[in-house]
Amino acid sequence: MTQPDNFGFTEEAALLKDSARKMLAENFTADVLHGMAAGDPTPERGPALAWDEGLWNQMQELGWGLLAVPEAQGGVGMPLVAVAGLCEELGRAAFPCPLLPTLSASYLLSAAGAGGAAPLEEIAGGATASLAVSNARGSWDFAETPIEVVGGKLEGTACFVQDVAKVSHLLVCARNAAGAGLYWLPVDAEGVEVQGDAIVDLSRDQGRVILSGAEAIEVCADAAPAFDRAMPAIWTLYAADMVGAGEWQLQTTVEYANQRQQFDRPLGFFQAVKHQLVDVMVDIDRAKSLVYGAACAWDTEPEKATRYAHMAKAAASDMAAYASSRSVQCHGGIGFTWECFIHLFFKRQKHSQMLWGDGPWHRARLADIVIG
Repeated sequence: MTQPDNFGFTEEAALLKDSARKMLAENFTADVLHGMAAGDPTPERGPALAWDEGLWNQMQELGWGLLAVPEAQGGVGMPLVAVAGLCEELGRAAFPCPLLPTLSASYLLSAAGAGGAAPLEEIAGGATASLAVSNARGSWDFAETPIEVVGGKLEGTACFVQDVAKVSHLLVCARNAAGAGLYWLPVDAEGVEVQGDAIVDLSRDQGRVILSGAEAIEVCADAAPAFDRAMPAIWTLYAADMVGAGEWQLQTTVEYANQRQQFDRPLGFFQAVKHQLVDVMVDIDRAKSLVYGAACAWDTEPEKATRYAHMAKAAASDMAAYASSRSVQCHGGIGFTWECFIHLFFKRQKHSQMLWGDGPWHRARLADIVIG
């Protein structure tokens, strides 16, 4: 099956994307984010939880949290290309919420088979979730999970758990007799301790989850097939988020370059500025095309989904780094100040760039597929 010319981006997907952009533009502009998340500029500040839970509840009522839940479990079951469009708008606003980790958990649960049905029904009912997979070295390989099953209970410490202070549940990958399995448990369950990290990204929170004899529901004993199926979708969604944030960086920097006067001319008059911004635009367009190509492949050509997702995440990670540096540089001296909104998106992009693998990591995996 070949991909459709429009990536399968239907009117319904366009309506979801447009309504998300309108809602966030009306309720969560960059000055709102800055006032919420950037109140303390001191480097010694501790972990903080900045988010508008009321606005998130409105999004839940609109069904955003169950877009990746199949209809059989009470969800919407929209194509990945539509969900990617929503995540693009989420990145454009840098809205702090547990949507991305919840969508990631939903795709992994869907790929896990029958055991994922009950947790998916909980997500359809309003539960949120994050993946507890990574070890202290930052490896996202499920085979290197630091959690293990001991006497039927979970033991160990998972690191770099995204938005852990906002979610109600954890989807844990743990070593067992079969290799590694998936386990579902509430964050407030007995034997679960969450320790927040102080991270550079002010639009997210992150933490470590310490499991000490925590009882969990086994979703599947062998997580390998589920990760193989779900990871391309997860990489694609985070790449879409970076594309949206890059679009905000470009638009904001172009507006500034057209307003800022230097030598009696707008800053954007000078070719040294124009060329950099055009390069950013090209990088964004390239990454965006690869994101929707990867999403469409996941929907229509699953045998190509992994290859295309590696391409999308690699391109988006590289774009995020370049767009961030140019947005700061083109803002001049004010771009380096805490009061300028640019740093919020710069930090979100740097966090996303490394999350689930940066450009070189994904190109290395792509090379394994293409040339062996």
